[in-house]
Amino acid sequence: MDLLVNIDVPDLAQAEAFYTRAFDLTVTRRFGEGGVELSGLPAKLYLLVKPQGSIGAAGQPRSYARHWTAVHLDIVVDDVEAALHKALAAGATTEDQIRTANWGRIVTIADPFGHGLCLLQFLNRGYDEIAPRL
Repeated sequence: MDLLVNIDVPDLAQAEAFYTRAFDLTVTRRFGEGGVELSGLPAKLYLLVKPQGSIGAAGQPRSYARHWTAVHLDIVVDDVEAALHKALAAGATTEDQIRTANWGRIVTIADPFGHGLCLLQFLNRGYDEIAPRL
């Protein structure tokens, strides 16, 4: 099995610029004017053009204002401060400060299209600090 991650965006050029600059991803394929494949994460990332207001899942119109969703991407980084500064310079926004837990550090950001992302920096044994062995 493979995992492919699709992100709807209203502006492909802006999305490509953001994700390549913020996370050092590389364009590996283009799908005409409708999409782009990015590599550099464990899963391929596909940016797909879907206009604002077009109909999405469950008949809901797409909105690219900041929104909450139960599914989001966590991007594991070596240095959460450096990654945050890089993402902000590329066009991300943040709503909170970096938080530290015994497993690591985390900050929530949003891409220019309102999609939520978390930047994680594992410390010590990472999630093993809070998860007993099975």
